[in-house]
Amino acid sequence: MDQVTTISFFRFNSLSAKFWAFKMMRDSPGQLEKVAGLSFFKLMGSGRDKGFNPLPDWGVYCLLQVWDTENDAIAFFKEAPLIQQYRTKAQEVWTIYMRNIISKGLWSGQTPFHESENLDPDIPQLAVITRATIKLSHLIRFWRQVPASQRALSGNEGLLYTKGVGEVPIIQMATFSLWRNEDALKLFAYESRAHQKAIRMTRETGWYKEELFSRFQPYRMEGQWEGKSFGTGHW
Repeated sequence: MDQVTTISFFRFNSLSAKFWAFKMMRDSPGQLEKVAGLSFFKLMGSGRDKGFNPLPDWGVYCLLQVWDTENDAIAFFKEAPLIQQYRTKAQEVWTIYMRNIISKGLWSGQTPFHESENLDPDIPQLAVITRATIKLSHLIRFWRQVPASQRALSGNEGLLYTKGVGEVPIIQMATFSLWRNEDALKLFAYESRAHQKAIRMTRETGWYKEELFSRFQPYRMEGQWEGKSFGTGHW
């Protein structure tokens, strides 16, 4: 099997649409569990702005899905009644197809992402997903460090997009980021002093009950986001 991961973002503008999207956090999982070829999924809310923010953005939701094959993913986005409902309600929908490069850690006790053998050497862009469950005893210390550690993202020309998402506000948090190339990611990861301090404190204090880091090669985009349209097909 050639596993494929998709991440979809949905923007809802009207109050009624936002209420519907919030309600679907409860109602969608039952439908997703029955989707053929879907081995793992997480329906998540998001934080305000583009960075890592504990305050919720009631207008943006995220659906992460891991597929046995690309054809399973294509069939879902083309035919599934659930995704058609989301498209009807949402002002914008953006889906990114990705293959995993490397993954470390657990998500809800699972290792959902498997390294792909079908990476394209001609695609320089990278996507990164980080996820953690924060220990209750460390919540305040953790969130105090976030603004400084995220400051280097502002104005970073190599960062194409980033959004904080999560299953449970404040406690179970994740980030998705899209980078121009590996050099841009390394520049942030290894040369940002605040980011390095946050990593060091994570190791020293044991903030997390569970954590995961995964890097992907994004190769296909569909839909529209922030007014920009993405055509179908490979990069």
